[in-house]
Amino acid sequence: MSGERHRIIPVLLLSGQGLVKTRKFRDPTYLGDPVNTVRIFNDMEVDEIVLLDIRATLDERPPQFELLRRIGEEALFPLAYGGGVKRIEDATSIIESGFERVVVNTACYTNPNFVRNMCRELGASTVVAAMDFKTRWLRDSSVFVKGGRVPVRGSVIDWARRLEDLGVGEIMVNAIDRDGEMSGYDTELIGKVASAVSVPVIACGGASSFAEMKSAFDVGAAAAAGGAVFVFKGKHRGVLIQYPRANERESLI
Repeated sequence: MSGERHRIIPVLLLSGQGLVKTRKFRDPTYLGDPVNTVRIFNDMEVDEIVLLDIRATLDERPPQFELLRRIGEEALFPLAYGGGVKRIEDATSIIESGFERVVVNTACYTNPNFVRNMCRELGASTVVAAMDFKTRWLRDSSVFVKGGRVPVRGSVIDWARRLEDLGVGEIMVNAIDRDGEMSGYDTELIGKVASAVSVPVIACGGASSFAEMKSAFDVGAAAAAGGAVFVFKGKHRGVLIQYPRANERESLI
């Protein structure tokens, strides 16, 4: 997306009332209270944060609107939320809680008409489609929904184009098998998706350092996202909230 400023986005995972970080969508490590974490990120002047409730869809429950309201009141930066959004009323309540965008994933598979209608009613720029994929041995990468448990037929590129056809304003491409591993982005696939669609692409899954985020921008991503790189420090993965300083960001974006 030429002419647009690249963004660097922490992705925070909500489980119950607390934040966690997973590895390959499993083995969650508790990080802390989401409101306190938002306060820390306020001081770091982050571009944006994506908050994903990883239990909402699996537990078949709606978003935690009261918690989202408290987070929205605290944040001094743009917020996006995903998890358990099944009705336009849910999306509207999220926006009214102080979030700028709504992230949908499984609903794109189970109820595409709902996503299409939400894009029309709230505007494309309000809706982000998250696309989780795995690269399987001796096979092409495949898209999965419902927390990485249910495969979707067709290629990753086919699914990305279907998401674009629904009218979403952005697509977040997330590598399940790199989640929390800090092993590097799948830049080959990110580049293919970015070339196949006209909407901005967010790269996610595997970021090993802030410096490496430039590799996502180099293959066409509009934003570089991650989880572990923003919350862990050192080989023992001690919990430490961090974000690149202003001079570091200038060298990346």
